[in-house]
Formats: sequence, C-alpha cells, structure tokens
Amino acid sequence: MPRYTVHVRGEWLAVPCLNGANTVGWLGREAVRRYMKNKPDNGGFTSVEEVKFYVRRCKGLGLLDLDDTVEDALEDNEFVEVVIEGDIMSPDFIPSQPEGVHLYSKYREPEQYISLDGNSLTTEDLVSLGKGLYKIKLTPEAEAKVKRSREVIERIVKEQKVVYGITTGFGKFARTVIPNSKLMELQVNLVRSHSAGVGKPLTPERSRMLLALRINVLAKGYSGISLETLQQVIEAFNASCLPYIPEKGTVGASGDLAPLSHLALGLIGEGKMWSPKSGWADAKYVLEAHGLRPITLKPKEGLALINGTQMITSLGCEAVERASAIARQADIVAALTLEVLKGTTKAFDTDIHAVRPHKGQAEVAFRFRSLLDSDHHPSEIAESHRFCDRVQDAYTMRCCPQVHGVVNDTIAFVKDIMMTEINSATDNPMVFAERAETISGGNFHGEYPAKALDYLAIGVHELAAISERRIERLCNPSLSELPAFLVTEGGLNSGFMIAHCTAAALVSENKALCHPSSVDSLSTSAATEDHVSMGGWSARKALRVIEHVEQVLAIELLAACQGIEFLRPLRTTTPLEKVYDLVRSVVRPWMKDRFMAPDIEAAHRLLVEQKVWEVAKPYIEKYRREHIPESRPGSPTAFSLGSLAKKTHIGHDHSHQNEL
Repeated sequence: MPRYTVHVRGEWLAVPCLNGANTVGWLGREAVRRYMKNKPDNGGFTSVEEVKFYVRRCKGLGLLDLDDTVEDALEDNEFVEVVIEGDIMSPDFIPSQPEGVHLYSKYREPEQYISLDGNSLTTEDLVSLGKGLYKIKLTPEAEAKVKRSREVIERIVKEQKVVYGITTGFGKFARTVIPNSKLMELQVNLVRSHSAGVGKPLTPERSRMLLALRINVLAKGYSGISLETLQQVIEAFNASCLPYIPEKGTVGASGDLAPLSHLALGLIGEGKMWSPKSGWADAKYVLEAHGLRPITLKPKEGLALINGTQMITSLGCEAVERASAIARQADIVAALTLEVLKGTTKAFDTDIHAVRPHKGQAEVAFRFRSLLDSDHHPSEIAESHRFCDRVQDAYTMRCCPQVHGVVNDTIAFVKDIMMTEINSATDNPMVFAERAETISGGNFHGEYPAKALDYLAIGVHELAAISERRIERLCNPSLSELPAFLVTEGGLNSGFMIAHCTAAALVSENKALCHPSSVDSLSTSAATEDHVSMGGWSARKALRVIEHVEQVLAIELLAACQGIEFLRPLRTTTPLEKVYDLVRSVVRPWMKDRFMAPDIEAAHRLLVEQKVWEVAKPYIEKYRREHIPESRPGSPTAFSLGSLAKKTHIGHDHSHQNEL
C-alpha cells in the first residue's frame, strides 16, 4: 500500500493511500484532517473543508495540481508539503531544502565505494565523499578491530566496573555511577542533551563529510562502538540520510560535542534529517523511507558517536582543498594581469629563487615561467614593449613568487596537520583492546586543527590582498595605460569601478576574519573542561576567507581579460589565450555597462570548479617535463629549480636597478 509523508505546519504525518485514483487534493485534505485531530483546538479550524491550501513536493519545491491522481503525480514514499493559505512561516521553520538546492538536485547515487580502515583517508577522499561521489565500506581488518574493541566494553559492563562515560556520567558527573539498568538511557540522554547547537544547518556536502569522517575514526577500533551500530551508520551515509547539524555550538574540546550530537540524534531517529529523496523531514520518516532502522544505542555508543574533532577537521579538509585550488589558479590569474600591464619575467629568473630556496616560492616562479616563456609561447603583447623605458615592476607583480609562495607552503603545512588528524582516534576514553582496558586522555582537544586553520586563513588571505592591488593597477589609467576602469566612454560607463570596491570590501572583511579564534578559551562544564580550542569558528571563518579570496580573484580574472580587449589585435601566450577563451565562454567582453554580479559569479564558478587550472595545467606540466630532469640521486627536484630552466627575459630588455 503506497504511503506518503506529508508536512503540515511543522509536523510530519504518514498518510497511507489505499486507492491510487485518489487525488493530490485528497492527500492534502487527509493530511490536514490528521493534523487537526492531533490538536486540542483543531489547529484553529472548524472543518477540513474550510481550509484552503496548496501542495508542493519537498524535493525541488514544485507545485502539484490538486486534481492529479497521486499514482500519476507521486512516487511511493514521496515527501510532500501542504502549505495553508494565509500562514506566515515562523522564523525557526526548517525549509524543505537547504540553501543552493539547485546544486543538490543533481545528486546521483554513486556506484563506487571507498574502503575505510581509519588509517589511510586523504583530504581529497573526504571532499569526494562529501560531494557524494562514493559510498563507504569497511575493510575486514577494520571490522576485526571494531569487534575486539567492543568486547572490552561489554566485559566492563558485565563486570560492573566504574569507567568514565560507560558506567558513569559525563564531565562534572564523572563520579556519578549509573546502574546497569540505565546505561542505554544514559547514552540517549547524552545525545539529546548535547544536541544544543544553533545557526544554519550544514549543507549536505559538509554533513556528508562530517559523517564520513566520524565513520573513519570509528573504524580505527578505539571507540568501543559495536560493528552492528557502525554498519547502521554506514548504511545511513550510503543512503545520503543526513541529520540536521547546526553550524554553531562547538568550543572544540571535549571534541565537537554539539554538532556531533545532532549527527547522532538523527541516526537514532530524532530531530530533522535531509536526503535527496525527502528534503528536510523528521528523521524517523527519512530513515523509514530508505528502508533503515533508527540506531538503538548500547553502552558507550552515544559517547563513541559524539566525542572527537570531526567538525573542525572535516570543514578544515574542505578549506585546505579549496585553498590549494585557488592558490594554483592565483598564479595563472596574476600571470595574465602581468601580461596586460606589460610586466617583465626577469623577477622569475631561476637564479633569483635558487638563492632563497623556499619550495613554494620556487614553484610559483616556475609556473610564471611556464606560462610566459617567450621561447615556448611567443607573446605579441610582450614583444610590443620589449624595449620600453620602464625599470622594474611594482611589488604586486614582481613579488608574486614570494607572496604566493608562502601561501603554498602554508597550505602544505596545514594539509599535513589535517592528514594526521583525519586518521587519528580522538575519543575519550580510548579503548585499547590489546591491553583490555580503557584510558582517559585528551585526544579530543581541537588545538591542532584549530591553530592550523587560523594559520591557513592568515596565509590564504594574502592572495586576495595582493590581487586587489593588481585590480587597482588594472583599473587606474595612470598605472595601466588602459582606459579608466577598463571601459570605453568612461563617465557614461563606470566599468569595473565598483567591482574593485567589492574586492576591497572583501579584503577588508578578511582582515577581521583572520584574527585567530584559537587564541581564545572559555572554561566550560563547571571548570572540568577549562581550556578549549574554539576550533569550530577557526574552520568556519577559514572557509569564509577562502571564499572571499576566490571572489576577489574572480574579479581580477575578469578585469585582466577585459584589459586584453584594449590590447587587441595583439595576442598573449598560448596558455593564457586558452584562459581568456575559457572566460569568454561564460562572460562576454564589457562593451558598455551591464549587470555585473552574474559575471563575477560565473568567473567564481570557473575557479571553484578549477576550470582555469584545467586549461593551463597541460602547458605547465609540459614545460616541467622539458625543463626538470627526472629525479635521481643528487639531482634537483621541481622545487629546487636552480639554473635548470633557461633564463628568459620577456619585456624590459635592460638591467633593472635597485630600489628602496
């Protein structure tokens, strides 16, 4: 018998349908009737007939025709919403879809699996799991470890030993012993009481990452969860049943208790949950729609699900991967700007960077050479100013290897921290099966990822700071030799005037966001947890900083491409012409003023999706193969370029002089 889950004024109702010929209007009236039956005042109505409503799908929010039959309009177990005319949504109403629904509607259930063992997950893997590209399964070795760990817990319960979090309360209640008959209730109470977060829910991608990372930590076999429960968690992940997890509320020690508790709350069938099939609905209905049972927590299992740094770390992994992507592409955008501003490549000479051999600095200089080397990629623009009378370029162009370089090294450092953290056991107490005992410690403290992510925000911000100055040079005719604000008929048209203001606003906002949150600590849990990391805010603001960096570079990319319009018919190098063509495939030249925000967003999408890197990468790697011999004992590597690459001079064909 088909049944439908219907949302009416904040309540979810299961409505069976005996007759497929019943209409959508009948379904709406039946849902309203059941809603009224549950209310002492009938919900404020005297009869079902007086209620005027419309019905929409929860998936996609499409309106349904009330006269259509349910068998024609709906699938079995579909989720729909009855909206009563005249109702005003309360501010705490959870919409049927999270923000950016147009992105999530493209979700397709993956066929491939990633095997987790708790030791070998990468940041790239975790981001892919967040995007819904893979399902999860455990390795046989992980299953064996989980079983052995659970045996230790069961022995403790059977022998009625006093062990923190298993047979005692939590935090300040660590000395309160709980009788065996209430150990399961203890775990449920823990999850319910700790589900105290606030703010917007995490997006499906971030919820998926959080859930996947918690599974990876549990797979290590130090948490004491049963294999049966862990398999239920994996089944929920594979069905993309994602609990409602508010983004705010963690202090980053004892782990990310509030967000992970919301994660666990959905898994036990309470609170809200989202899936591509259902949209937001009561968790029990979403699980049921996917053929899943709510988890019944056994002793220690509530604690096993909520104790750890997975909120900080999963968001941190997204941050470090997005930072890597924008840092690579920042070199390409800056190289394009250098061409438009008729700069020189002398500052990227291999010998300069060999005597200050920071890895990131050398790599950035190499990328500039690979894109601008006149012997490989002749540039008519560069040739046009070969014998100009300028001495040297401004720092925003000349110092890109030094400024962009340290960003690359910062990202590498932070990624190393994250790679360790995602494969670490961060519970308390830890269950050591080989010693047949549990040990209380502090692995849940988020100071490592918190400090690293504060550092990441500070480092990556500099890409936007220097980019905004290059945008100024592009827009300012006294610095660029181009029309003011990169537009003809200036005055009638304003061109990139306010796009530059937007970049400046984002850079200024980043300066406040770069203040490290991990330098703060507030004592919690009646002074039991008297030093915390504040890592949740470290992760969230790092992501915001990185998004601002992407947007500033999107504006620079548009401005540089617009600058090329005024240099035509001259052409730049082949790889940079490919970048120009890519941008022009989504944004047309700026002939006169038009609505600019969509252009900025289109360029931003190119950077987020790494399309700019994809078109330039083949040229960079070809240049690398031709100029960097294969590594052998005693030979330099790609990061130790020395004088391996031919020193090229594009533009300013005369000696640069020193300056203050």
